[in-house]
Amino acid sequence: MSFHLFGNVLTGYGTAANNRGENEGNITTLQKILWKGEVHTTVSSEAIRWALRYYWQTAGNGYQVNRRWDDDTNDNIWQNENFDDTNFIDDDVLGFMRAEGAKVEASDEPKQKGKKAPKGTTTAKRGVLEVTRAVSTTPFSGDLTFNAASGKKGRTSLYGTEVHATRYQYGFALTPERLKNKSRIIAVLDGLSSLGEVAGNHSRFLYDFSPESLVLRWTNDFSPRILYCYEENEGEISIGELVRKVKNQDIEPQELWIAGAITESEEVEELEELGVNIFPGIKLAVQSMKQVIARDLQLPQLELIR
Repeated sequence: MSFHLFGNVLTGYGTAANNRGENEGNITTLQKILWKGEVHTTVSSEAIRWALRYYWQTAGNGYQVNRRWDDDTNDNIWQNENFDDTNFIDDDVLGFMRAEGAKVEASDEPKQKGKKAPKGTTTAKRGVLEVTRAVSTTPFSGDLTFNAASGKKGRTSLYGTEVHATRYQYGFALTPERLKNKSRIIAVLDGLSSLGEVAGNHSRFLYDFSPESLVLRWTNDFSPRILYCYEENEGEISIGELVRKVKNQDIEPQELWIAGAITESEEVEELEELGVNIFPGIKLAVQSMKQVIARDLQLPQLELIR
């Protein structure tokens, strides 16, 4: 029976702006979606995956990444354009795809009998790590800041920036047996619990994406059942739906690790009585989870995992 790692992350409170470098006229916009009947801001899963890869590149833990970000050229540099999921952690965990057109373009002329039109080729591997979009816990009220920048010949450019003061939550899932190297699940946990700003290469603001609160589930159940489990009401964070699922035995208590600020709520005290693993600190919870994963997957010593 396969093990699955699921998680739901809640960031700290901060001001988000310009998470993708796009604009409408002279207004730099945030991405938005309609969530539970109201407009919320959102950060793409691609931006979170980009930040995870950049963490592996810069963490200094010996992780080898194929797609490296070069700050000088403001572009990606590939170590191996043919991909290598044995040696590169990002090729293994995040997957890859390269589509190439046919060497000879197809003609508009009628096909000759028995002759096939040339086809392109695709080199691809589906990513093992799945990440949801990050969604704000509060609706977007339309806040804008207005700024001015000096240009050539004394000209002044006026522009505005959408700003949202909020928290974000997002979820992830990973089945380690689909990895070329199962021990890389440890690097995923390390990265997602330590992300800094998540905005790709267009970031103009600092927004800490490390978890303020964290729910992890290590289980044989194929379904996560914990995604988007946080609710915010007048500044108070609740996980009432998660409590309901544990009480109704849809989630086994011993499969859950809950950590961070959310553990100070009365709801979590109730879960602890039911047998849920509770940790006041994020790093302590992640370390405990890594030990259980290493035991169940029969991994080598954690300090040797790269």
